[in-house]
Amino acid sequence: MPEARQLVTHGLYSKIRHPIYVFGCLAYFGSLLALEVWPILVTWLALTPIEVMRARREDRVLAETFGPAYVAYRSKTWL
Repeated sequence: MPEARQLVTHGLYSKIRHPIYVFGCLAYFGSLLALEVWPILVTWLALTPIEVMRARREDRVLAETFGPAYVAYRSKTWL
């Protein structure tokens, strides 16, 4: 379960709220392109919606914990 301890809004987090999910999906896709192993496409297609759901769940936890500060931060960032 996600746990919110501190709202980080600097560095990479100043542009992307969930860099681990964004770059994880890009890594899967990069593997697909580099290795040309097409079954990886199925894995990538399955994992991408799961990562989006995880990011949304994390958004809810952060919004509940940090309230208006998180809403303001979320309006300035991407995913």
